[in-house]
Amino acid sequence: MGSAMSEWYHHRQRWAARGALAAAASAALLPLVAGGLSGLLLLVAGLAGLALTAAALWWVLSRRGPARMAAAVLAVAAPVGLITLFATANLLWVVFLSLLLWCAAVWSGRYALRSTGLRPVRVKEYRTPPPQRPFLLLNPRSGGGKVEKFGLKEKAEALGARVVLLDPEQCQDVTALARAAVADGADLLGVAGGDGTQALVAAVAAEHGLPFLVIAAGTRNHFAMDLGLDRDDPSRCLDALTDGVELRVDLGFADDRPFVNNASFGVYGAVVQSPGYREDKVGAALERLPELLTRQSGPRLTASADGTTIADPQAVLVSNNPYRMDDPFGFGRRERLNSGRLGVLAVRVDSAVEAAELLLSPRPEGLTVLTAQHVVVHADTPHLEVGLDGEALTLPAPVHCRITRRALRVRVPRDRPGVPEAPPRLDWRRLRKLAAAVSRTAAPSRSWRT
Repeated sequence: MGSAMSEWYHHRQRWAARGALAAAASAALLPLVAGGLSGLLLLVAGLAGLALTAAALWWVLSRRGPARMAAAVLAVAAPVGLITLFATANLLWVVFLSLLLWCAAVWSGRYALRSTGLRPVRVKEYRTPPPQRPFLLLNPRSGGGKVEKFGLKEKAEALGARVVLLDPEQCQDVTALARAAVADGADLLGVAGGDGTQALVAAVAAEHGLPFLVIAAGTRNHFAMDLGLDRDDPSRCLDALTDGVELRVDLGFADDRPFVNNASFGVYGAVVQSPGYREDKVGAALERLPELLTRQSGPRLTASADGTTIADPQAVLVSNNPYRMDDPFGFGRRERLNSGRLGVLAVRVDSAVEAAELLLSPRPEGLTVLTAQHVVVHADTPHLEVGLDGEALTLPAPVHCRITRRALRVRVPRDRPGVPEAPPRLDWRRLRKLAAAVSRTAAPSRSWRT
């Protein structure tokens, strides 16, 4: 019976692979079949319109004054003109149907690959006793006042935690406060605040081998998102104090400064230093980007990642585990936090043509994506401006980035929303093999856990 069910499932899997290939081929051929030569010309026009839009956006970011305004108008007019062009030719329905076919191809392909060993590895959970003397630092200003809104102080104290509210009027050393708590006998350290504050206390917890509690009370809480925590109701993170499990995750360092998400060099590292960045991120970026992108200001960077040299990028992002780049629905998420590898993303764009290539080319020359255990960022200046988990820092050049594998014991609630299971990466070669398979040999299984 079990063998028959397994064969039935793999039969469905093979047909799903065939359906994915058929839908992808139909999506590509539909404009030609429906419109003939007109469809081919409109397809070329569509690609040209996308390239023009990308170029216009580059001019918006790298120019000022009237040139920026004209580029902004062009960035809006190009896609509007494309839609009008397709509508005039009565082929707008082809665009929408092609998109639906591509969506069907992606869904069917992922279903076919779902049990072929291509799924991400889940982080192993460790059951440990609840802490007896937890210590929590709460930032009342973080996330627009979430600490007070959700009554985090009162709820934490009711669960037996010692709580210290950070004073927004003073510049307090959270590292020193965490070390003092450890000396006083704390057996868990936790933070309600931004990712930058989380990283500082996490480093102290890792140094002393203590569990670390993340309370998602910041603005974005990227680290909490990848841990699967509830970012809508941060008080649910406190459930870990009584009913929790531990995850072993990696911790990144830029020189001796820890980060849980990423270290940014170049454009973002400079923009985040702007005095008005916190109040007006878009305005601060538009003010500084023209000089930074055209290399009139800022350092010239060179990055070395495990022997690979990246010359003269405008921006380098070094992340604690790589971000997913192949899925628009999972873009900016990390599949794992315990791979022991830094993610490296470097961008070099010096013209509108290169900006268009960045959007349209499957392998643009201006984009470098890789992983490494050690990354060194050099500069032609003695110091480098760095955005470390969103916090503005200045570090002496060169900056050495490294990762300490599974150094951090993160305590999380046993019952948590979780990160939606990342779908398998679309591998068209694998799909072709599955579609042609006549047995289960094309679908090896693999354990999810480490």
